[in-house]
Amino acid sequence: MVSRTTPLVVFLSDNGGCAEELPPPDAPKFRDRQPAHTPDGVPIKLGNDPGIRPGGEDTFCSYGKAWANLSNTPFRYYKRWVHEGGIATPLIAHWPGGGLDTGRIVRAPHQLTDVLPTLLDAAGIPSAAGPGGSMLAELRGESGEEERMLFWEHIGNAAARRGRWKIVREAGSAWELYDMANDRTERHDLAAQEPGLVEELASRWQEWADSVGVVPWDTIRAAGR
Repeated sequence: MVSRTTPLVVFLSDNGGCAEELPPPDAPKFRDRQPAHTPDGVPIKLGNDPGIRPGGEDTFCSYGKAWANLSNTPFRYYKRWVHEGGIATPLIAHWPGGGLDTGRIVRAPHQLTDVLPTLLDAAGIPSAAGPGGSMLAELRGESGEEERMLFWEHIGNAAARRGRWKIVREAGSAWELYDMANDRTERHDLAAQEPGLVEELASRWQEWADSVGVVPWDTIRAAGR
């Protein structure tokens, strides 16, 4: 019997290490847009200078590409991309009395949009139609919806996943195809060997993009010039 008196706790980290450098090399006016002093009048040291120790209120630094690469190991790329280095994040669920398969690693892919439907499912509240789906079945050791597709798009970077197969591309590049069951690090592009599968998944991605109003990245870039 499922207990509704014990809390369901869900914890997940942010996605992807950020590889952006400060100041950004493609933003020459970046320094001009940032505060020059703290509220107490202390000058702010901006940039990834080895002589600046980050962390204090008088610094504005990022940890740069090298540390982002370490954070994302063994996955490829960083925040902003939709290869695994940009989108993968662990999730921990704890619900005493909730019938979860305690201590088991669930490898079924899900998205952030699945968290709310999961909480509603746990509370016995019907979930409105939307992009997300409940994770409770997998968390309880049951089979989920294997053919459900997941989609991503961010500043022209795009991906779609169905089961073990994932297509992914950088903005302006061709689709890549990976077998996530055997190649989670996305090292072996199988697009040339499975062109029909790439075409099928790419068509599904385009249908999704059209349905949610994704604006082509080239259109956005042209408007910003």
